[in-house]
Amino acid sequence: MRKNLSTGLLLALAALSVGCVVVESGEVGVKKSFGSISDEPVAPGMTFQIPIARQIETWNVKLQEVKETAQVPSSEGLIVGLDSSLLFQVEAESAPAIRKTVGWDYIERLVIPYFRNGLRDVVSGYEVKNIYAEAGRREIAGKLRDFLSTNLETRGIRVVDVLLRDVKLPERFRESIEAKLTAEQKVQQKRFELEQARKDAEIEIARAEGAAQAQEIVRSTLSDSYLQYLWIKTLNENPNVIYVATEANMPIFRTTGSR
Repeated sequence: MRKNLSTGLLLALAALSVGCVVVESGEVGVKKSFGSISDEPVAPGMTFQIPIARQIETWNVKLQEVKETAQVPSSEGLIVGLDSSLLFQVEAESAPAIRKTVGWDYIERLVIPYFRNGLRDVVSGYEVKNIYAEAGRREIAGKLRDFLSTNLETRGIRVVDVLLRDVKLPERFRESIEAKLTAEQKVQQKRFELEQARKDAEIEIARAEGAAQAQEIVRSTLSDSYLQYLWIKTLNENPNVIYVATEANMPIFRTTGSR
């Protein structure tokens, strides 16, 4: 009798464990009964399922990311490499409808095709230089986000953001950018040299003007009174110096040993 009770208890526990499903936070349950999918999602928590008669599938409703590397044409027909990411979430209340109309592989059948199509449609309207520029990338990401929101959110998938992680330029365009940057650097160098030469010229002019002003000051101070002062001072400081008169009345100083 005890053996039968133990066996029955074990069977009951096994059946209970098989029929118990835990829907975690960040998930939602989709209920199937005899092949029919219920329109109402199962909230997080513990629920029971009966094999064949009632089953619960768990769906991820947390933030998800799809990465895409694509070669897309610009408006000039040049091929640009883009590394991009789409951040999205499945709306919890829409999980049963997605399961009915699309299926488990909704990312491969729905999200990725729209993402690729949007990349090509949006980017094809821009020149390479605008795709490469930061402002252009922001604008492209915004238009792509709007495109995906229009086509996916009506199906129960909320678009959170679109990121353009990297842009790979065509070889020819990349070389032209490098050549342009080199030319701009040369122009900047020439401008610097010209500015330096202009400053050096201004310094020389200032020096010349200063010297001219100094000479003018000296000429203006060479009066007869000043020359007589210098004569008297020289005689007092050096007794071996004599005064020699000239016809122009300008003093000439000679030492007593000179001839």
